[in-house]
Amino acid sequence: MATAAGKKSSRIFVWIILILLIAGLAGFGANGLGGTIRSVGSVGETEITVEQYQRGLQQDIQTQSQRFGTQFSVQQALQLGIDRQTRARLVATAALDEEARVAGVSVGDAEVARQLQSIPQFRGVDGNFDREGYEFALSQNGLRPSEFEDNLRATASRQLLQQAITGGLTANPVYSETIYTYLAERRDFRWARINEDVLIGENPEPTSADIDAFYAENEAQFMTPETRKLSYVKLTPDMLLSSIEVDEDALRSLYDARVTTYNQPERRLVERLAFPTMDDAVAAKAAIEDGSETFEALVEARNLTLEDVDLGDVSREDLDLDIADAVFALSEPGIADPVQTSLGPALFRINAVLEATSVSFEEAREELLDETTTDRARRIIQDEIDAVDDLLASGATLEEVADETDMEFGTLDYVSGTEEDFAAYEEVRAEIQRITSDDFAEVRELSDGGIFAIRLDSIVAPALPALDDIREDVTAAWDAAQTRDRQVTLAETLRAQMENGTPMEALGLVPTEETEVSRTGFIEDAPEGLLAQVFEMEASDVAVLSDDQGAVLVELTSIITPDLASDEAQQVLDAITDQNVQTIAADVFELFGQAAQTRHGLTLNQAAINAVHQQFHQ
Repeated sequence: MATAAGKKSSRIFVWIILILLIAGLAGFGANGLGGTIRSVGSVGETEITVEQYQRGLQQDIQTQSQRFGTQFSVQQALQLGIDRQTRARLVATAALDEEARVAGVSVGDAEVARQLQSIPQFRGVDGNFDREGYEFALSQNGLRPSEFEDNLRATASRQLLQQAITGGLTANPVYSETIYTYLAERRDFRWARINEDVLIGENPEPTSADIDAFYAENEAQFMTPETRKLSYVKLTPDMLLSSIEVDEDALRSLYDARVTTYNQPERRLVERLAFPTMDDAVAAKAAIEDGSETFEALVEARNLTLEDVDLGDVSREDLDLDIADAVFALSEPGIADPVQTSLGPALFRINAVLEATSVSFEEAREELLDETTTDRARRIIQDEIDAVDDLLASGATLEEVADETDMEFGTLDYVSGTEEDFAAYEEVRAEIQRITSDDFAEVRELSDGGIFAIRLDSIVAPALPALDDIREDVTAAWDAAQTRDRQVTLAETLRAQMENGTPMEALGLVPTEETEVSRTGFIEDAPEGLLAQVFEMEASDVAVLSDDQGAVLVELTSIITPDLASDEAQQVLDAITDQNVQTIAADVFELFGQAAQTRHGLTLNQAAINAVHQQFHQ
């Protein structure tokens, strides 16, 4: 087994090397800059060649372009710092190569030959290594065999070096156990809201001084939001429907084209599972009926999935006569009697019965009319776009556009978060947020096929209304704050009683019981921060939380720690440990590379680097 695993690992390693080398070196020619400039820098005696930098930079530009879905130019790549990332990667590789060279770490020709011969793309029709095919594949990617083999050797050496540095690293099991315990811990608790109806008496009447002070202390609460005052024109399909006439023959033609959609025979949602013999199929049906087996388990036992056996929705006409008789003999979901099929004896599971549908033209007419008139309205609107664009481009105001076209003029006072009326359109809200007072109105399209244009007339900044204008609102807010304060005070009093042994029920509260709740659980109607508070408490602790609705009293009843010896826990612990070891190894290897770079010295040829960049512009 160790040998097989080693071979598999080696194959994966070789594939990675091949992909990195071929993809990284493809497409940019290996001719370099010519002349005497050979490298853009070096670490010790290991050079970073011009070709390596050219190819690496092109590869990184292509990678980032694919990531962001747009092709970056070299100038954009330099602005984004992609060139710095390329150089950093090549410098790190060169530092490791130099360290391997100085330490005498390398692999022999036999290992390089073995890796080459294990690459399928380099094999001939007889399965053996094809030298001509190998050289042809490399030439197609601008590579020489010696260059490719040197890269294979260097990469293998780096792998040996990395294994020597990080191969013996282990992680402290306490770390994994702490992480798992934190994530898997569950807690039982009970909580009750201190509602307004449990308070005794009414809030006191506020004095004028109370309201003045509350207003002054809570100005942000009463500030009016920023308001964008806008003018707009719009034209939507709904605005044109009443003016569009549709020929009755056109509606009937559309109905005829969809007659099979409106009129469908009775159908079944069916799955089919074939068996070697009829006896096997009969036994399987019996096992399903007596509950000793399930259809899903039978499917899985055949190394199949439910998708593999799904036939979708079928009518009688879709099935052979015998199969149709068996499937349509059931009037509700279930397993049909076994029947002979082209695949052998089979069971058919019916998951749903779909009744036949029959919709006459008269019944479908309204739907067809709506669809037809809406489509025509959208086409009419599309034809209007150029005319409206021309009007706006010539300096026409929105009011003038409305006078000269079918578009409707309107105004809107928009506050962020509003999604009503005209602002219900996502496209409208996006345009409102984008437009400035210096922008000209432009035609934009709506998701329903309509068009619109917006003008920002002014922005009303947030302001604090005079107290006399909102005294009633301030008084209501003061009263609500008083109620919350009284609820919190009462909750603190009740907490003290609970800490002395009085249960919630004896205090007139009706607690909600929560069991085995995790840190990432969800408690409906609970105040924000409830779970965070619960997981900071010790068993039997009582705490008070408050929110806009009042106060909440919570009691932690038990802490359920995970069983670290369980199979599930061991799997997760192993995964956490492996990830931790990989992280430690990556950090150690990075630090080793930085030390190697410092030890051997780094030089960079900025003139050569600039020349490479210039090559991309040509």
